[in-house]
Amino acid sequence: MQNKIQILCTKKISNSFIQIAEANNICIDELNFIKTEESISAQTKNRILQLSGQNITVIFTSSNAVNAVGKIAPGKVNWKIYCIEPATRKSVESVFRRASIIGSATDAAQLSEIIIEDQSLNQVVFFCGNLRKDLLPDKLKSHGINVEEIIVYHTIENSQSISKNYEGILFFSPSAVKSFFSINKIQSHTILFAIGKTTAEEVKQYSNNKIIISDIPGTQKLIAEVIKYFRQ
Repeated sequence: MQNKIQILCTKKISNSFIQIAEANNICIDELNFIKTEESISAQTKNRILQLSGQNITVIFTSSNAVNAVGKIAPGKVNWKIYCIEPATRKSVESVFRRASIIGSATDAAQLSEIIIEDQSLNQVVFFCGNLRKDLLPDKLKSHGINVEEIIVYHTIENSQSISKNYEGILFFSPSAVKSFFSINKIQSHTILFAIGKTTAEEVKQYSNNKIIISDIPGTQKLIAEVIKYFRQ
């Protein structure tokens, strides 16, 4: 019997994806290398409530931020929203059904370019986590767009030591990459799979191993990339 390809997934994923991989002779172990916790002070809550009644432009790059804000802001906000797709966009569509999504992209770099194209825009509200990357807000500020950042969740490293040798490792965020490599080393043949360009750039800070980047940032697509690679 052919040995199964051993893969580590650095976050918990749907059992359906585990089964799809299993059907393709791939065994996936799951370990959460980060935790997220909503973190909204009374002051932040009041600010969100204040903004919920205004016609503003909002940015979401994480479903965690969407869900945290959605618990406070009424569902009928009249916001214009820019967001990452597909997962964050789906969350926005579910939580803020009356809001208008006026732009989306697969990563922060592309999203910043889309936002900058609106030359009438001079103010945005960016709901984010404490470990958000600088690229998007810095790019907007450099083009004269004022960014009000409101932190609504915290990402906490959950480093875990691994002893098993994996043929592939899946990463879904720069934070998980940092958490993993803080106490782990990998073999030179291990293939690293990144959900997007930002995560891939973080991987490059720690490893020269081969990196495969999903062209669409989503778990389903990343699993498909794993299956495609090991079928070769």
